[in-house]
Order: sequence, then structure tokens, then C-alpha cells
Amino acid sequence: MNIIYIITDQQRYDTINALGYPFMETPNIDKLVKEGCTFSNCFAAGLSCAPSRASIFNCYYPHTTGIIRNACSWKHSWIELLLKKGYHTVNIGKMHTWPFNTTCGFKERYNVENKDRFLEGRYYFDEWDKALASHGLVKQQRSSYRTREDYGTSLGAFDWELPEKMHADMFVGDMAVWWIKNHPISQPLFLQIGFPGPHPPYDPLPSFSSRYLSKDLPINDVSIAELESLPPPLKAYRKHCTEVDHDSILDQLFPTKQQRLRQRAYYLANITMIDQKIGEILKALAEQGYLDDAVIVFTSDHGDCLGDHGLSQKWSGYDQVVRVPAIVWKPGTIKAGQEVNGLCQQFDISQTLLEMAEIQIPASFESESV
Repeated sequence: MNIIYIITDQQRYDTINALGYPFMETPNIDKLVKEGCTFSNCFAAGLSCAPSRASIFNCYYPHTTGIIRNACSWKHSWIELLLKKGYHTVNIGKMHTWPFNTTCGFKERYNVENKDRFLEGRYYFDEWDKALASHGLVKQQRSSYRTREDYGTSLGAFDWELPEKMHADMFVGDMAVWWIKNHPISQPLFLQIGFPGPHPPYDPLPSFSSRYLSKDLPINDVSIAELESLPPPLKAYRKHCTEVDHDSILDQLFPTKQQRLRQRAYYLANITMIDQKIGEILKALAEQGYLDDAVIVFTSDHGDCLGDHGLSQKWSGYDQVVRVPAIVWKPGTIKAGQEVNGLCQQFDISQTLLEMAEIQIPASFESESV
């Protein structure tokens, strides 16, 4: 049985058409929903990238792994169990291990990490960095965005201005298709594909953002009463985000509705870009025979408030941050169109995958089979 694990970065639950959000254009993820099982109350164990991902791929809570923030040492995972079982284990795109290039159970790694990291003066260059440099291109990032007159009002939403194929999500999708087409089946495959988006900066191709700028997107109003009722740490966090431009977002305490709608349009457009690449990946997998006996998981490491509750990004415990899409596809084993409403966590799905692969589950795991 092949295992295809697709994970996006910072994608909240209400971003997939087939889950009940008709403003979204996600035909390929919709196909997985309609033919697979959706866990509609699946929650991330961490509030940022590395803690959540380390929990997913270790089946322990962050306080057990000790990975409670990005850049905590993370060198091991249950992927090592699949490697010992005889799986060919491949990572294409983002995992967010530390160090970036630790094996973590992978036989092959083609890393692409955060979109907003400086290209110059670092010890480690991922595959995207190398591709940009080989084309003589400088990554769109904080240092360049800060020179824009609209930097303080854009809320992290910017058009991608470099060649389309060099966008991080296009690059990861194309690299995954390249790998699949050049590697016929020889042994069971564990393929982890990590898209860097829709994590900010919210930088879709203009051809995608234009489709969402014309939509009547739903948006939650934020009242003064709600802002005044926030606990002191979240009030301090709101102020902090107006002073420090995390991931190219210089937040505002009271953004206009138009600013928020534009930010949301760019964010959602990035998801439709990723969906297009997922369609190409599924096609390549089918043509190579990998889907004849395969399970596919689609999820994200956490969500994004996008101004809901007056908050930016992740780091809070609201549903917009911790409730994530979680879809499992395996025709013939999983009933098509099934929805599980009970509470679960992402590492519960991980344990279930290992059981399907006939892996002996370590007694120390904090996960439960679903």
C-alpha cells in the first residue's frame, strides 16, 4: 500500500468547496472529499508550524516532543518505522524539521521551507532557493516588500511578480510531478508533499487573485466589545503584530473591511493554486499506477485567523487556527463521501495510517486509532 501525505501550511477548515463553502474553487480536493472520508472536527495539536508537524509525525503532544516552537530540534519521526518496513520514503516540499536537512526517516528529501526566508547569508539553501539563484532571481520577501509604499496597509497580500513556475507552490507541485513521473513503482511508497502556502506572505499569481477579488466573500465582523473582552495576552499580541512584521504582515489594529477582504481573497486564491497542482499530482500518480493501492491524506498544519477576532495569523487557540481540513481517501476501504463528526487530532490519523501499513504501534504513542 502506498501512502501519499499532502499537507499545506496555514490552511483553515472553511476553505474547501465540498466541505460547504461554495465561494471556493477546489475541484481536486473536492474529489478527495466526495470519494473519501472527512474528519470535520479534527484539530491541530500545535499553534504554529513545527510543533504541529512534529506532533503529526511523532504521535505525541508538543509538550511531550519538546518541540514547542519553530527551530526546536526535530530529527526523528514515525516515518523511520515505514523505512524499516521497506517503504521508499520521500519528502518533497515543506516539513519544517530542524535542522532543515535532517533525514527524519526519509530516504530522499527535496526541501522547500518557508516562503519568507532570506536567500542571502544563510548556511542552508533549499531546492527553491537553488532554483531561484540558478535563474538569477531574488526571492520576493520581507526585505523587498518593506520598500513598497503600500506595505503598511496590504496586510501581507502581494501579487507574485516573478515567473509563474518559480512561485513556491507551483515549484513544489511541479517537483512532485517530476519525481512521480521519473520513479516507476519498485516498492511501497511513502510520499510526503508539503506545500508552503497559503502561509503568508499571501502572494498568489494575479490570474488567481483576480478570481477572488470579484467574489462576495464572507467575513466575520469584529466588534469593539469583542476586542475589549480579549484576555490580556491576546491584546498584547494584537499590538505586537502592528510593530513586528512577521511573515511580511504589518498588521493594523483596525483594518478596514476592504483591506480584510483583499487579504482574504489573496489567501483563498493561493489555495486554488495549490488545488490545481494537487490535480496534476493525482493524475501523475494514477498514470504511474501508484493509486492502484494507495491511501491519500490531505490536511494542513494549522489555520489562520485572517483578522477574525481582531487577530492576525496563528498563535491563538481559536477554531480558525486549530480546526483543520482532514481528508482520507482510499476507495474500496473507505466509504465514499463519509463524514466523521467526532473529535480527533491529526496524529490519530497518523496512527491509523501506520496500522493500515501493518506497523506495530509503539505503546508510548499518545494517539488513538480512528
